[in-house]
Amino acid sequence: MAGLRVTPVHRHGQARLYVSLPDGRSVAWYDRDTGRVSLLLDDHRDEVLAALRPYAVGELVVGPPPVPTSADLVRLSLHPDDDLAPNRPGEALIAELERGEPQRRFRTDPRRGELAAQQLAGAALDRLEAVGWRVLHSVPLPGRARIDHLAVGPAGVLTVRSLSARRHRVRVADPLVTVGRAAPLPHLRAARHEAERASLALAAAVRPVLVLVGAERVELGPPGVRDVRVLTDGELPDLARLGGVLKPADVESLYWTARDRRTWSRV
Repeated sequence: MAGLRVTPVHRHGQARLYVSLPDGRSVAWYDRDTGRVSLLLDDHRDEVLAALRPYAVGELVVGPPPVPTSADLVRLSLHPDDDLAPNRPGEALIAELERGEPQRRFRTDPRRGELAAQQLAGAALDRLEAVGWRVLHSVPLPGRARIDHLAVGPAGVLTVRSLSARRHRVRVADPLVTVGRAAPLPHLRAARHEAERASLALAAAVRPVLVLVGAERVELGPPGVRDVRVLTDGELPDLARLGGVLKPADVESLYWTARDRRTWSRV
């Protein structure tokens, strides 16, 4: 059968290739660590093996899948085009820059600084997966808005907004944030709004985080900021020490809901 789609997914310590039909239905997955092909539809056996041949190493063991967990069932029903897990940090900005006007290629584009900030913050968040966190990047919202990063872990659900502040002093006077000599902007208000939309989509409590990437110094004006966690990118690893909010099963359930693009279509 022509048109089988092979999608690589490397998350949570598992390296797998999912094989799906043109309509998005999964027919098999290949676990690279074990060399096993779990076949859902036996009548597509030959086509699945042919599609996996360029990617497989060594002899394959082919058989029916193990009894699926609830997370497996959600994953198998999710069309690859609706799966947000493969999104890279700054995915939306990367696409915008690739479509940029030719005349701007020779000028400094401020979006490149935003992209670098999202990539640095995203890399730090991804490292939290080793301690039970699940992270998504560039989550699309209606109206072309985006949540830079969504983190689900033992300390709850966080929307993370990245702000480029490389080698600048940052002054925070709720709701305004001033980076260097630039005009103050209401980034705290935007962070709160993103968390509210995420809470509506996930039917769960969501806390906003503002990450000041590369900031030389951060000054918090009185009376401070109570409901938005303001961090530098160097402080993101400290999230690993927080917990007591979500159990592992709740983390997985919320993560699988969040990675479905359709979850965010009406918020």
